[in-house]
Amino acid sequence: MAKRLIPTLNRILVEKIVPPSKTTAGILLPESSSKLNSGKVVAVGPGARDRDGNVIPVSFKEGDTVLLPEYGGTQIKLGDKEYHIYRDEDIPGTLHD
Repeated sequence: MAKRLIPTLNRILVEKIVPPSKTTAGILLPESSSKLNSGKVVAVGPGARDRDGNVIPVSFKEGDTVLLPEYGGTQIKLGDKEYHIYRDEDIPGTLHD
């Protein structure tokens, strides 16, 4: 079994951030209360190549919190964790506090 997955080209490995389903007081929250579909970047590929063979680096780095598209990506399960792979251009942007 693989312990680590390193994406190829301009792909990004993301672990989705699951919002809590209930508050600290025990109140159950509806699914519609989760505002953003976001995830944490776990690994990035080296980047794609242009026509001249130059590497175009990936826009994100490990540890970034990114906004995820509603659809798309490839779901991968490694061990007991679930990850998604997206292309660099499929990620709309990063989230900052």
